[in-house]
Amino acid sequence: MILAEHPQRRELNDEVHARPPLRIDGPALVLHLACLRVPGDAAGQADLRFIADLARHHGAPAPDPGSRYGILPRGETQLKWELHTEFTSYTLVMPRADIRTDALTWADLPPDARQLAAQCPGQAVAALLLEFRTGPGMVQTGAMIAALFPSGDTVASSVGDGAAEIWTDFRLDPAGFGRMLLINRTLSPGRAGRMVQRLLEIETYRLMALLSLALTRRMGGILAGLETRLKALIERTAAPDSQSDDGDRQLLDELTRLAAETASLGTATRYRLSAGTAYAELVLRRLSDIREGRVNGLSRLSSFLDRRFTPAMRTCDAFLRRLDQLETGIERASDMLRTRVDVNLQAQNSALLRDMESRSRTQLRIQEAVEGLSVFAISYYLIGLLKVVAEGLFPAKDGHAHQFLAAIAVPIVLGAVWLAVKRLRRAIKGH
Repeated sequence: MILAEHPQRRELNDEVHARPPLRIDGPALVLHLACLRVPGDAAGQADLRFIADLARHHGAPAPDPGSRYGILPRGETQLKWELHTEFTSYTLVMPRADIRTDALTWADLPPDARQLAAQCPGQAVAALLLEFRTGPGMVQTGAMIAALFPSGDTVASSVGDGAAEIWTDFRLDPAGFGRMLLINRTLSPGRAGRMVQRLLEIETYRLMALLSLALTRRMGGILAGLETRLKALIERTAAPDSQSDDGDRQLLDELTRLAAETASLGTATRYRLSAGTAYAELVLRRLSDIREGRVNGLSRLSSFLDRRFTPAMRTCDAFLRRLDQLETGIERASDMLRTRVDVNLQAQNSALLRDMESRSRTQLRIQEAVEGLSVFAISYYLIGLLKVVAEGLFPAKDGHAHQFLAAIAVPIVLGAVWLAVKRLRRAIKGH
């Protein structure tokens, strides 16, 4: 190899050849199973061990641990297995030369095929038996169809631009298998294999998509309860008597709990709903791929699914939209309530500032009064000291000289003390 390859180049190149369809040449019975993973086995290790045991039992090499699909030969039969994102599918093609085009009964399922269905790990979501018959001309909707599909809800389509016909009633037989009848007219073995694969995928993806419907039915009551609680909280928020600090805190606590429960519901449902939407798109794409036509005036597969399957998926979409609207409503209600709390808090802060301003003014007046008293007090003590000094300098024999000096010093001391206090206050304010 002269190229410096990316480590995944060959894997990426082989992806377009992944999951090749089985060739079907002549009458055959096809068993198809789609089983959800065993809980806690997201990588499908239990499925790979089961497939490895099957391979050893039939003398074939076990698949590589990183394999995602493969074909296991079992004598005349072939078993195709695929690991999907959340389920594993098994398709067993069994050639049956004894199957007649106009047979009034279904072919018997061999014991080893029954054993395969019983031993597959995980839970089966899809279990289908497709009988592949060959014959010219159009099938008459008479005794044969009535015998094979006694429910009377039969749907039929010509597929592959009239190269084959498909018949089913989308019901389960007593053993729990769905039933399909494919009558080949002009399909080659390769085209027949691809057509069978598309039909099996329609059945598998249809049932996988409907898992989301079962989930929405279980969670619908919870979602309705959350919507009712949000409505009540919004009404309480709008009520005039609820506008108090304690009321707002209680509303915020309840909105927080409601948001947490909604987030939990979204976590529990969004993956399943998103997967259901993806599976539904695959169903529609496969229906387009088989190129349907009408048979004997009966409903086509696409028409039947449009009446039954599409409304179910719309229900799931409506659940997802309601969940999104609930989250948006909670967010808006929280924003409105927080805005009201912020406005009330600003009002309280303004009132507190006004009260602080009033207190500061009162304190300033008291301070000015104290300063005035302190001027007199300091002047009184200074004049007393000056009087003592004057008495020492001018004895009593000199008369009232010391009193005269003290009287002269009173305005001078008062002025000096007042100027000193004023200068000290300016210095403190400046600092």
